Amino acid sequence: MTLRITRTEFTAEQLRAAAAREADARIARRILAIAMALSGYSRAEAAEAHAMDRQTLRDWVVRYNAHGLDGLSDRPRPGRPSALSTDQEAEVDVWVEQGPDPTKDGVIRWRRWDLRERIRQRFGVTMHERSVGKLLRRLNFRRISVRPQHPQSDEAAQEAFKKTSPRCSAPHWRRGTPSNGRSKSGSRMKPGWASKVR
Repeated sequence: MTLRITRTEFTAEQLRAAAAREADARIARRILAIAMALSGYSRAEAAEAHAMDRQTLRDWVVRYNAHGLDGLSDRPRPGRPSALSTDQEAEVDVWVEQGPDPTKDGVIRWRRWDLRERIRQRFGVTMHERSVGKLLRRLNFRRISVRPQHPQSDEAAQEAFKKTSPRCSAPHWRRGTPSNGRSKSGSRMKPGWASKVR
């Protein structure tokens, strides 16, 4: 049984040309399946030739009939709405950009838990720490940040100390393990942890 396609602005050949110009392979495959059905092939033949089942092809034909080629694009999937409004997210952005006030916030560097608590107190919204992390990524903040600095630290004194301090050699306890895994006696050594694991 052939599929009934009600739109007539494109011939099967024009649909194949449109598929050749389409950058999205999934949309191109849908166009080609409809072109094949328009050429008189059965629903099963057109679907099998383009790696879909008959019901899926029928759904695409319904959308093509209703909306033309635009109907063959994937519809945006609705995601979970953000817990915070745009204005609230902008306020969080300012908090992170300015950094915490040690006297008021009790920390010298924001952690996700700290931000979670401040969001809860300020907006009455309880978020999971992972959600705070996603929010920070969306605001273009990364986990790696500058090292926190005490507000009363003296940078000049620290630099002077670095220049006058002798360089430390590597600790004497850092030794390499024998490359062949054998002791001087020639027998194979066990790792230090082997005797502890039963």
